[in-house]
Amino acid sequence: MAGTTFCDVPELYNILNQYTRLSRLPEFNYLCLIDTRAKGQYNASHIISARNTKYYQIAHPTLGSKYSAMECAEALTKSNRYPVQILKGGYRRFSALNPFFRTQNILHTIKELESLRPYTVELLSGQLYLGDYKQAINPHVLKDLKLSALVNVSEDTSHVLEKGNHTILHINVSDSVDADLYSSFERICVFIGSRLNTGSADEIFSSHRISRCSAAAMAFLLHHLKYTIGEAWEHVLQCKTNMRPNRGFVQQLSDWELHTLGRRMTDIAVPCY
Repeated sequence: MAGTTFCDVPELYNILNQYTRLSRLPEFNYLCLIDTRAKGQYNASHIISARNTKYYQIAHPTLGSKYSAMECAEALTKSNRYPVQILKGGYRRFSALNPFFRTQNILHTIKELESLRPYTVELLSGQLYLGDYKQAINPHVLKDLKLSALVNVSEDTSHVLEKGNHTILHINVSDSVDADLYSSFERICVFIGSRLNTGSADEIFSSHRISRCSAAAMAFLLHHLKYTIGEAWEHVLQCKTNMRPNRGFVQQLSDWELHTLGRRMTDIAVPCY
């Protein structure tokens, strides 16, 4: 029996927003999100892709019409290889922080789920996000997440980004092992730090939110939270499961670790880096 664990609101938010070319929600074995509230509450509003427990009473006859999330989770662990996660604060807290994930649709077709436009993933709750170019110019994303500052780590400095009421820092750099991102780490960290101190929500983005923006985000975590590369890597990877700075940026992060922490704490020769 796998047991149960707890899931924070930002963790579920990031799970819902994973994608490669399309959203990962249509994948059969990706996510099974169960809403244990009464049917009337579920029908009134629930999280996108969630299903009410009535769908699982046939497979799990011990589940009655009224039971807690904990009771449901414990019943489901008996037939699961992996831990069943219970959302802290439940639907009420999640929907209060992310009202744009509310829906009344009972069932979503695969096509509907594939057409969903994922939001930026959250690195620091309500403060720092990681995204791609399309998300950075999407007015709904900017409005819903209350983003007021953007860090563009790419070669695309299109004027379309200047149309909104946002402060933008452009870091013109290619996604190449020979590209110099290190010389911009200080500017990025000072910019984001100053914005966060004013209560601003910021987004770091690059073309595909895989290499450049991930490296920039880790540089900020090293500077702002005094993380090692290993700690920053694990944190960003938990939020964005396909992030991968190129080898050139990894070496520059090692140099930045030396600069910010006074010595190299992480062996970047380890295969995971």
